[in-house]
Amino acid sequence: MKRFLLITLGVLAITFGMSAQNDIETGSCTSITVGKNASTDGSTMTSHTCDSDFRTWMKMEPRVQYEKGAMESVYKGLLHTDLPWDRRTVTEAGKIPAPEETYKFLNTAYPCINEYQLAMGETTTEGRPELVNPAGIFQIEELQRIALQRCKTAREAIKLMGELAQEYGYGDWAECLTIVDKNEVWHFEIAGSGPGKPSALWAAQRVPDDHVSVSANISRIGRIEWDNPDYFMYSSDLKERSKKLGYWDGKSEFKFHNVIDGKKPFGIREFFILSTLAPSLNLSFDAEELPFSVKPEEKVSPATITALLRSTYEGTEYDITKDLWIDFKRRVWNPYDNSVTVTDEHITPASPFMSNEMRALLNSIKPDIAPNQRTIAVIRCSYSFVIQTRNWLPDAVGGVVYFSYDNPAQSPRIPIYAGIDQIHEDFQVCGQHEYRKDAAIWAYRETNRLSTIDWNKTRKLLEDEVMALEAKMFRSGASVEAEAAKLIEEGKVEEAQELLTRHTNDFASLTMQRWEELKEKLWMIFVRSM
Repeated sequence: MKRFLLITLGVLAITFGMSAQNDIETGSCTSITVGKNASTDGSTMTSHTCDSDFRTWMKMEPRVQYEKGAMESVYKGLLHTDLPWDRRTVTEAGKIPAPEETYKFLNTAYPCINEYQLAMGETTTEGRPELVNPAGIFQIEELQRIALQRCKTAREAIKLMGELAQEYGYGDWAECLTIVDKNEVWHFEIAGSGPGKPSALWAAQRVPDDHVSVSANISRIGRIEWDNPDYFMYSSDLKERSKKLGYWDGKSEFKFHNVIDGKKPFGIREFFILSTLAPSLNLSFDAEELPFSVKPEEKVSPATITALLRSTYEGTEYDITKDLWIDFKRRVWNPYDNSVTVTDEHITPASPFMSNEMRALLNSIKPDIAPNQRTIAVIRCSYSFVIQTRNWLPDAVGGVVYFSYDNPAQSPRIPIYAGIDQIHEDFQVCGQHEYRKDAAIWAYRETNRLSTIDWNKTRKLLEDEVMALEAKMFRSGASVEAEAAKLIEEGKVEEAQELLTRHTNDFASLTMQRWEELKEKLWMIFVRSM
């Protein structure tokens, strides 16, 4: 009975955030990008882990038409709303001229894809605090929204966002957007302009078609080739403003990350991902810089990226549980024949997603046995995705978001196509501020938190299901995509849209139901082990 109470209290504490994982870094997102010649099928890819408590509702926003001369509002406070129409925390920051018509886009906390396969990942690089100018009207998520509503290519999006930020002011912390279209991959980094009239410092660098790159809360763009517009874009007064602010002397080599950030331009996540994809480069974590991008030694698929997003560095020197494995002999008595079976077992009592209290307890027994390492997968993740864009398919089919809620190491993914009409109703409700059965995130979060109580017994159950559903997603997606593309070719666009919408939402229902079933299995595992 005592053990049952302890487990119950542990579930409540972990499920409702009383023992959230605490990371050594404040960084809260990871984004990996893939050029078309670095991928297995010629697609481009970007990705995003939203590792914070931002809103989890999403909505496929339709096209909007404006009258000639109309103005469009720009908002602040959208990241903590509960529903698509919730405006309790939202204020109008300003207005800009509206276009005649906008494009359809998927509205996540950081808007991510539009109907023309223009897609974005995001990471907050933070930057120099003195560059933040709250008088600027744009937060990064609003720049993303407007670009997705008005642009078809990465270059168009970068140009528009840069011009708007310079004209109306960027009022957010430094950010990186990893932007892809059907043919190119770019990193767009932006910071405020400091005191005075609000503007922006920004630069963008293209990832070579046969390369991969990563951004993980640290500015990565270094040397800029000023006369190479095919690979670099930047704010019109970047050199002059950087010199005036005192971050560049006008003589030494100009490095963008030195201007807006001033920190070492990579951390453990960038090092691990680039080293994993290009091991023969023998990259060093002690180096002053890492390459902006690398050529992977094997072609990269969406499954490659989902695997990296699940990583906790298990089996490497950076594994936070590497010193917590226990070898012991388990004795099991058989009451029917009074025999005893002895087996050798190799287990760990803690998961890489252990609570602060568990880490403190372990370190009090033996100092530094449970180091506080920043893993790629973290328990505080709101949602994550890998986006694939494919120039040989119709836009409605070619752009797909492989999306999951909660910890990417524990949750299954669903395919959300650029051409769908609307998302599952439970995905349109945020579950960050309260426990809600109608918020999709809780279908996964309850099960995931419960599993961390005895990770040694439960991890295989979850991991096998994650991989089985991922394989099913890719397998079923191939046939649905072929059918939808054929319908579009025949002029049956609405039928294709209905097919893609039904497939996306049916797969969402399947995964939510499966995670509810797993929750019941987990309880039985705990009951039988008491």
